[in-house]
Amino acid sequence: MWNFADPAVSEERFREAADDDAHTAHERAVMATQLARAVGIQGRADEATAILDELEQGERPADEPPEEAAELRARIALERGRLLATSDRVPDALPFLTKAVREAAVAGSTFLVLDALHMLALNDAGHEEEWATEGFDVLDGVRDPRLKRWGVALHNNLGWTLHDAGNAVGALHHFQLAVEAADRYGTAEQQHVARWSVGRALRTLGRTDEALELQRELAMARPDDTYVQAELAALTEAEPTIEA
Repeated sequence: MWNFADPAVSEERFREAADDDAHTAHERAVMATQLARAVGIQGRADEATAILDELEQGERPADEPPEEAAELRARIALERGRLLATSDRVPDALPFLTKAVREAAVAGSTFLVLDALHMLALNDAGHEEEWATEGFDVLDGVRDPRLKRWGVALHNNLGWTLHDAGNAVGALHHFQLAVEAADRYGTAEQQHVARWSVGRALRTLGRTDEALELQRELAMARPDDTYVQAELAALTEAEPTIEA
């Protein structure tokens, strides 16, 4: 139901699903958490928060299974954390994200555990590698390709953390692992971005011939990609179009 390129379309879908009595109460509540996310992505943080508040304060079925209750708590905490993190309130977001990990584990939802861990690895400054490593440990124990896909984001995000900290060698290692994960489990977009990141790390390391070859390959596939064009410009000492 998600279309991240058009969150307004996703909002409409989730709004309809959250009100559809053909779904169970739990399913409607889950749809409402995603409605909040779609609204938040569009910059309407107060409205998204109100949706989550209503969910949290609403009555739940007396016979609700504990796993479903824990899943809903995890989803609410995760979306609150996302909203706060994107509103430049990262210190306020971290307790919600850690709660999301705990509740997702109680619910038995490995997907939500990985989602929350990847958010922590993005936002908990100074502890990014610890959270990413915890995510890698979880991934080692799963076979589901949909879960394995989280390796793309975890490796790519950790790669940028290391790159920005001046460890381009470590960054390249994780970018290459992101390429491997993307090729096995990811989307075409993830494969493209992962390769671009490898090329960027190669440039930082002074391996410009390798970087130039890679970016030219990416440019052949997507000639209008401005980030690729910026790298080509930087590698050929032309004026870049985007600060990379």
